[in-house]
Amino acid sequence: QVQLVEAGGGLVQPGGSLRLSCAASGSIFKFRTMGWHRQAPGKQRELVASITIGGSTNYADSVKGRFTISRDNAKNTVYLQMNSLKPEDTATYYCNADPLWSWGQGTQVTVSS
Repeated sequence: QVQLVEAGGGLVQPGGSLRLSCAASGSIFKFRTMGWHRQAPGKQRELVASITIGGSTNYADSVKGRFTISRDNAKNTVYLQMNSLKPEDTATYYCNADPLWSWGQGTQVTVSS
């Protein structure tokens, strides 16, 4: 069973930036599309960005132009660079594969002044 460990969250002011990382325990990582999801309190979990094996990316409209997903297959790691953060980006962020593996613990992102 692949384990996912997210890191890099924190408290940031509106307009600030954070870089999240997610390390996967298995080499199968390189054979999967990977995505970043987020869940805000009282809301459903949503997919905000994904990246295919070949590096093609897709973004939710709410983050397009502000977030950038990338991957390093040699390190079994996927990243999410988040710029121009807004209070509505506050959520717990999780990475996962397509199809889904077990969820990790996530990393909390709070955007507030």
